Amino acid sequence: MSALFQLRRASRLGLAVTAALAFLPPLLTRLLMGQAFLLTGRGKIENFANTVSFFTELGIPMPELNAAFVSRLEYFGGMLLIAGLGTRIVAALLSSTMLVALLTADKASFLDAFFMRGDSGLTDVVPVVYGLFLLWLIVYGPGKLSLDTLLARFLREPGDGAAAVS
Repeated sequence: MSALFQLRRASRLGLAVTAALAFLPPLLTRLLMGQAFLLTGRGKIENFANTVSFFTELGIPMPELNAAFVSRLEYFGGMLLIAGLGTRIVAALLSSTMLVALLTADKASFLDAFFMRGDSGLTDVVPVVYGLFLLWLIVYGPGKLSLDTLLARFLREPGDGAAAVS
């Protein structure tokens, strides 16, 4: 066998393996981000007075209402991400909370990292990293192992050639 044949064979095998494992990145991203938001949301709900106080210190308008909204969005949004239900919408809503965090609580660390002042980089700023994961979920979707995909298949009309959510 020629070297070119061996190279093509190895390439096909590599592509087949990666295609078979393509369900893993969106699944693991949803599970990781879902757990993170579920836990932070639960913490905000359990320590609601502290959350309201923190939002007040940050100058967030209507701190009690916003604390109630954000804590429940994170808690229930985390659950929905784990299940893969409403993934793109939930990820978009949670992205907005990460943007607010960058503009308020993490503004100084974000600006320092962005302008390379000090020893930290953008990957040290949690809302940036979370925001990138959430953006990835918004653009590429929940993956094959999700309730979104199952629901899309169920709701598809017979003979409809529309691709399932992936």
